[in-house]
Amino acid sequence: MRKLRLRTIVILAVALVLLGAGSVWLLYGSQWLRVKRVTVSGTDVLTPAQVREAAEVPVGAPLVSVDTGAIEDRLRRKLPRIDTADVVRSWPGGIGLKVVERTPVLVVRTDGKFLEVDDDGVRFATVGQAPKGVPTLELSASRSGSATASLRRFGTDRLVREAVRVAGAIPAAVARDTRAVKVLSYDDISLELSGGRTVAWGSGENGRAKARTLTALMKAASGARHFDVSVPTAPASSGS
Repeated sequence: MRKLRLRTIVILAVALVLLGAGSVWLLYGSQWLRVKRVTVSGTDVLTPAQVREAAEVPVGAPLVSVDTGAIEDRLRRKLPRIDTADVVRSWPGGIGLKVVERTPVLVVRTDGKFLEVDDDGVRFATVGQAPKGVPTLELSASRSGSATASLRRFGTDRLVREAVRVAGAIPAAVARDTRAVKVLSYDDISLELSGGRTVAWGSGENGRAKARTLTALMKAASGARHFDVSVPTAPASSGS
C-alpha cells in the first residue's frame, strides 16, 4: 500500500512538473501566444498610426512578457495630447491601445499658432488653427505693468488654471458666444463675447453663483453690452 501511494505521489509530481514546463513553453516559447496585432481605439485628432508608432509594442514577443505599464508611460510621454492610456492584452495574440485625448477648453495665441490648454490647465499641443468654438486665453498680466505684482505672486501656471476654472463655469449659452478669456490678475478675469459685449467675472471663486447670476442678468438686460458678476449678489449691467 505504501509503495502504491509513493508511486502515485511520484506520478503526480512528474505530471505537475510536465504541466508547469508545458505552461511555460506555451506562454514563452509557443508562436501561438505571441503579439501579432495591435489595435487602437479612442483617437480623435491623433491617428491610430501615430499611437502605434509611439507605443513601440514589441510585435512577435510573447504576449505575457509585454510590459503594459511601460507602454502606457511611453504613450503619455511621446504624445502629450493623450490624457489617459490603457494597454490591454487580447489573447491569444493581440494588444489593445485604448486612449483618451485631452480636450482643449482654451487656446493661447503664440507666434501665429495656438497652444491648446485642457481643463486641468495643461498646455499640451500647438496647432496652426484654433479649434472651433474654443476661446482664446489672453494673459494681460504678462504685459500690464500694473499687474506685474499679481504675476509674480501667483505665477503664470496658476493664472492659467484660474482662467480654465472660469471657462468651465461659463453658462453653455454664453460659452457659445465667448471669444476670449482675459486675465489681468488672479481676481480680475473678464470675458469678451461676440458683438463687442464683455463680462467682468472676477476670480474663479463662486463660479456656479456667477453663472446663474449672469444668465438672469442677460435676460433682464438683453440690450446691455457690459455685465459685471464679479460680486454675484450685486450684479450690474451697462451700455446699450
